[in-house]
Amino acid sequence: MIRIAVLASGGGTNLQALLDACAAGRIDGRVEVVLSNVPGAMALERARKAGAASEVLPSRGVSDRAAYDRSLVERLLPHRPDLVCLAGWMRLLTPAFLSAFGPAPATRGCPRVMNIHPALLPAFPGLHVQRAALDYGARFSGCTVHFVDEGTDTGPIIAQAVVPVLAGDDEAALAARILQQEHRLYPQAVQWFAQGRLSLEGRIVVVEGARGVPAPQLHPWD
Repeated sequence: MIRIAVLASGGGTNLQALLDACAAGRIDGRVEVVLSNVPGAMALERARKAGAASEVLPSRGVSDRAAYDRSLVERLLPHRPDLVCLAGWMRLLTPAFLSAFGPAPATRGCPRVMNIHPALLPAFPGLHVQRAALDYGARFSGCTVHFVDEGTDTGPIIAQAVVPVLAGDDEAALAARILQQEHRLYPQAVQWFAQGRLSLEGRIVVVEGARGVPAPQLHPWD
């Protein structure tokens, strides 16, 4: 059983997917603590309802990112997390944080910070990605679970799910269908980590024995 810490800035639907998967035994682990940089974030209430610890470390007005991240580490370490999951965390992490949760002997070279992004990386990193995909004329979008490095959504890719862009889609409709796949894919990737099935070879994440997570059989012309 792994101990999981979650960083969340907003509503926390991906946090809820992780909480539900842990409760159902689909993740061999437990969310020990949820930390938000936004006081009153819904993610904190989700944590309390699930019996996880909740922490608030406001970031508004903070200019020293490294000092803030060192404070994050100080808040999380007492909970002894094996993995830190970002679930709508709206800040880039600095080396001050990432070095505290770097690879360990048990993680086979894998960092211990994971994120989910609502696009098929390396396309459309950053914010407002559904709008970017629609404006670009992409026929497919999706979501990506990846390990976190110092860049903006540039870490090694663990798993991806493809979502078609349908005729008449607007930003909200596309985002809603992608979110359904996020809730499916993120717990699966965390479970692979919990099972010790992930290893890192250069930038390639190897999933031992994985058959993949089938994407829904939809097409843009359906």
